[in-house]
Amino acid sequence: MLQPRSPVPPADADGAAGPLPAVLRIVSLLVLLYVFLFAITLMGSAFKTFGKSFSDALITGTTNPVIGLMIGLLATSLIQSSSGTTSIVVGLVAAGALEVGGAIPIIMGANMGTTVTNTIVAMGSMGRRIEFQRAFAGATMHDFFNLLTIIILFPLEQATHYLERSASWLSGRLVGTGGVEFHSPVKAITKPVAKAVKHLLTDDLSMADVLAGVVMLVLSLLLLFTALAMLTKVMRQVVVARAKGAFNRRLERHGILAMVLGVIVTVTVQSSSITTSLLIPLIGSGIVSLETALPVTLGANVGTTVTALLASLTGNAAAVTVALVHLLFNLSGIAIFYPWRSLRRVPVRLAEGLATRTADNKWFAVYYMLGIFFALPLAFVFVSRLFD
Repeated sequence: MLQPRSPVPPADADGAAGPLPAVLRIVSLLVLLYVFLFAITLMGSAFKTFGKSFSDALITGTTNPVIGLMIGLLATSLIQSSSGTTSIVVGLVAAGALEVGGAIPIIMGANMGTTVTNTIVAMGSMGRRIEFQRAFAGATMHDFFNLLTIIILFPLEQATHYLERSASWLSGRLVGTGGVEFHSPVKAITKPVAKAVKHLLTDDLSMADVLAGVVMLVLSLLLLFTALAMLTKVMRQVVVARAKGAFNRRLERHGILAMVLGVIVTVTVQSSSITTSLLIPLIGSGIVSLETALPVTLGANVGTTVTALLASLTGNAAAVTVALVHLLFNLSGIAIFYPWRSLRRVPVRLAEGLATRTADNKWFAVYYMLGIFFALPLAFVFVSRLFD
């Protein structure tokens, strides 16, 4: 006689029995997300350890606009923070060591240099061809948009000085209105651990700053690539079945909403690199399309200028002018490209074409990153200093 079968617990949407696997996946997602964010913070600390003093020396005394553009690109690539470069520039302008006109090309270069983090994150998927192709396209889409904006606005600014004049006019009405200080929750949970690692290496183990920076960089890359590989898998399990279609459809139909989302997230975490780097695994895993990610990226470009602007309102007119130049530069780029679909698609298509080639030769991604963000600007600066 057949025995009655015991009831089988209902499976969740992903096919797992009961709610516990879903809960474990969410906990795993949060843990991996923390490791991912900590790795980015640690990588920034590593670059600052052996890059900040070099960046300060680069920026001081520059007069040629093209060299200023390259210095902004190189300095930001070294310290991995456009806000950091902007802060240095604001300080030099406020102290009278750099004129606003000389600061503007550096700000433009900084806007391009901050995207190097995306490329590093995308290379974490090099072992998975399709995923890497999508991720690299997502990373370089940001590069191409900033590059196209520079190609249009750099000569326009040199000819008309419209950014400097507009920012100077606005700063005269904003100076003295009171500053606002933001505290990033992401930095609050990751920066203390990064500082502890640096303290362990430099103080407890008595490592030189350069050696400690190299160790921190290697550790951050190991954590970043490991977390990224696992994060992509968990994201597919947790998000794809439930939210992929709805997320893409909603944000694609409401580009302004996606842009506002990018601004809010970036102002909250005080880093456009974190916002855009979080998009890379989502793009790589197919959760977010390039068209959906573009307005979020543009919002991140704007968001990274807001914190410095609000904080500078208690400073002098020159400091506010530099912060406003950064804001107006990004708003101008959005106004030129985003309203027209044919223009909006240009950086997306260029990124897709580059990613297709890179997927066939993965080392091209390394050559691209080292060449665009380090070798090219360094060569310009070296030749300029040689002739000087």
